Amino acid sequence: MNKIRVEVAYALPEKQKIIALDVEENCTVRDAVLRSNIDAFFPGLDLENVKVGIFGKAVRNADTQTLKEGERVEIYRELKVDPKQARANRAAKSS
Repeated sequence: MNKIRVEVAYALPEKQKIIALDVEENCTVRDAVLRSNIDAFFPGLDLENVKVGIFGKAVRNADTQTLKEGERVEIYRELKVDPKQARANRAAKSS
């Protein structure tokens, strides 16, 4: 089976990591995330349940979507504050 090269990325405000992987052509997004072992650099990161995207576009089903050569899987952090609430907080501060 042919191999393709992909990357898996995760970042915190103070730390980031991008891991390059050679995977099978039919590798799913979730498989690449799990094979990256990126959680070794970020204890507590639950690779089975994280939300992910490819080049900034959310992936609906990481367990079935397959990757293409050169794609970068991005693991998204949980939001600390709901975006609507954050806007409301900023609006309240400015008035």
